[in-house]
This record gives sequence, C-alpha cells and structure tokens, in this order.
Amino acid sequence: MKKMDEIYLASSNKNKVREINEILENIEINGSINLKYIFDEIEVGDFDVDECGETFVENSIIKALAYGKLINKPVISDDSGLSIVALDGFPGINSARFMKGESYTKKMESILSLLKNKEDRSAFFACAATYYDPEKNILLSCQAEVYGKIAYEVRGNNGFGYDPFFIPSGYNKTFGELPKESKNLISHRAKAIKKLLILLKSAKIL
Repeated sequence: MKKMDEIYLASSNKNKVREINEILENIEINGSINLKYIFDEIEVGDFDVDECGETFVENSIIKALAYGKLINKPVISDDSGLSIVALDGFPGINSARFMKGESYTKKMESILSLLKNKEDRSAFFACAATYYDPEKNILLSCQAEVYGKIAYEVRGNNGFGYDPFFIPSGYNKTFGELPKESKNLISHRAKAIKKLLILLKSAKIL
C-alpha cells in the first residue's frame, strides 16, 4: 500500500493543488491523502508538457507520464475543460489554451459574445483524472462531468477559470458564486477524483 504522503499532483497550477486537496478532505477513505506540489520539492526551470492529446483522458495521461517520470514518484494528474453545446463543444480540450495569455474574464466575455444569439446555453465541465506510478508502471484513468448552462454574464469571484459564468444544473448560482464547500461536492473535478480513488482502492493501491 502506497504511503499517502508520497503522491504528487502532476500540475504547475497551485489552484488545482489547493482545490483537489480540499476535495480529498471531503472523501471518506482509510487514512488521509495530501497531494504534494511537485515544484515545492524540485527545481527544473520552465517545465512544460505538450498536451497534444485529442481528449481530456489522453491529455491527463500525457501529463501523468511526464510528471511521474520527472519526479520518479507516484502522481495524480487531471485535465479538464468546458464544452458548450451551441458552439459544437468549444472550447473543450483547448479551454486553457483559448486566448492564451489573456485573463479568464476576457475569455469569458469573448465566449459570451459568441453565444449572444444562441438560445441553447447548455454546457458541461469534464475532468479526466489519472494515477501513474513510474516504479511499478501502474496507470489508471477515469473521467467525470458536471452539466449545466452558461450564464448571461460573469458572476462571482470564487473558484477559478471559467467558474464565474457556469451554472450547474439544479442551481441558480455560478460556480463563482457558490461557496467552495458546495462546489467541491458536485464539481467535475470532485467526481473524477472520487472515481479515481475507487479505482485505486479496487487495485489495492490505497
């Protein structure tokens, strides 16, 4: 059984480290998991991964393999994005790369302009999560979604990324307006991490 404190998050995004650790606090498992931030442990300069996959799962695996080999310890990676039905799934796997260098406020405003004359505002967030142990060559991956719609304006300062204009089904507030405790129970990332932990427990890794 792998020690819980030997798993790292395959990401350079500290927001993800924080959010996933908050999600893990709400999941009942034997023991506790606190994912470490790789770049607190090592210095490698500008480490960049070419996310050339065509799906969230493929990109999640690419990141897990790259970071796992970098640190030579078990890692958990995630790849996530927003897909909007009326825009044929855009921005999808390019959610982070869309208008790269611009703020998410500007990205959301641009997308809102694309939806200006669209009646269908349905959308979903997807998240693929992957566990990779380079020593034992173990690779497990899964994906989950949360469905909802795009608001007519950017609302709220909580969360990050596209959270302030996505309203999950059953709610009238955006992820940017919901408290993190609520979001972390229903989000795509929370669902994916839970599914991954079930896989890890079934494989007797946790």
